[in-house]
Amino acid sequence: MHLSIYEKPVEPKAMSQYLYIHPDNPQQRLINLAVDILNQNGVIIYPTDACYAIGCKIGDKHALDRIRKIRKLDEQHQFTLMCRDLSELGVYAKVNDTAFRMLKHLIPGPYTFLLPASKEVPRRLLHSKRKSIGIRIPDHPILQLLLTTLGEPLLTTTLLLPNDEYPMQEPDQIRDCLSHQVDCIIDAGYGDLAQTTVIDMRDLPIQIVRLGKGDVSEYFDISL
Repeated sequence: MHLSIYEKPVEPKAMSQYLYIHPDNPQQRLINLAVDILNQNGVIIYPTDACYAIGCKIGDKHALDRIRKIRKLDEQHQFTLMCRDLSELGVYAKVNDTAFRMLKHLIPGPYTFLLPASKEVPRRLLHSKRKSIGIRIPDHPILQLLLTTLGEPLLTTTLLLPNDEYPMQEPDQIRDCLSHQVDCIIDAGYGDLAQTTVIDMRDLPIQIVRLGKGDVSEYFDISL
């Protein structure tokens, strides 16, 4: 029997909530529980349309510091905002006409877009020189319902532990390794090893930074 940290989400020695959520028809009551944990300064691990990710609320500095510690990230690491739709993306990023047309075609999907940040993004999350932010609009039923219920973006990064070559994929392995370090683990089955395709939309021409999951052949020559 797993102990819940529902009432004490920052207790480091307690085990996390472990939620089995159907990947295609997520149970709203379990999504509500995950959102309650996020609202109590929680750190959660959850599935995406690419690999598993780890995240927290956008304004939660304590939870952000915990994620940095788990992944051993320095202050220069740029986190991503997981948004539910293009309207929410527009609150946190500035989008020119060319980028907007491409975004409308690609979302939702396994892409990360680098964009100039708006004033709504906390300064500590910005790229130190470019004042930009990475943003995702995922195509995953669990994550879309989670974002809709939360009512704001998730601050997120890939569940890639120090010295690992690939993101964590197996829910049982995730539980064994991290159940004492996070507050909630959502199990939706095996995750993908592929990370997102990263597209730099900060300047023209738009460029691919990393080719991952997600088809961009309509816009870029990726034959080389």
